[in-house]
Amino acid sequence: MIKSKFSIKDLENLSGIKAHTIRIWEKRYGLLTPDRTDTNIRTYDLEALQKILNISYLKNAGIKISAIAELSSEDIEVQVRNFAERNNKNDHAIQELKLAMVNFDQQMFQRVYQSSLDEFGFSGVFYNLFVPFLEELGYLWQSKTINLAHEHFISHLIKQKVLINLEKLQYEQPQYQEQVYILFLPENEMHELGLLFLNYELLKRGCNTIYLGASMMLESLPFFKNKEAIPTYVINVG
Repeated sequence: MIKSKFSIKDLENLSGIKAHTIRIWEKRYGLLTPDRTDTNIRTYDLEALQKILNISYLKNAGIKISAIAELSSEDIEVQVRNFAERNNKNDHAIQELKLAMVNFDQQMFQRVYQSSLDEFGFSGVFYNLFVPFLEELGYLWQSKTINLAHEHFISHLIKQKVLINLEKLQYEQPQYQEQVYILFLPENEMHELGLLFLNYELLKRGCNTIYLGASMMLESLPFFKNKEAIPTYVINVG
């Protein structure tokens, strides 16, 4: 089931705005109107999450909260789009990826990805969008703001984009045939997203690679190390 209710701590973790500050803004400006449980605990819906993410973006862009409070939710969205068109596009894109992840929205992910791809190219998307997003993803996981399903959903979509771009390069003849890079993760290590991107970067530079993937047993590698015909570089990203 899609997560549709969020605690004030969830909003803090996702937006970077302290829970205490959110409470003050609610009381002073009426920015959010949370529901209340039977025990008087605040809960927020997806619309409130999107609004606080937009408010966080505008606040980081230098707009005073008193000015933001005078805007309707629709006007806030317009301001965010206007600012994103001029600067801080990555910050806005990261906020949108969070929303896509929480809502399991593949179409939103695709829109954010394609927009960034058109502007930065795939390497730029990975370094400027995916890397900072994945860093925040780790914190959201540790703080239990998201669960395993969210992490698997968004990680799979990112991995899918790496694989698509990898495939385009694998049809090209390596420029540097005289050396080979062997890429692998050690046994019981399964998170291969960074290794896949390293493979992409090497192929893009015309290098010859052999990708062995995750959880590779080290005793299998002498097969490559004993090859004397060409220089071989064994890369263990463990």
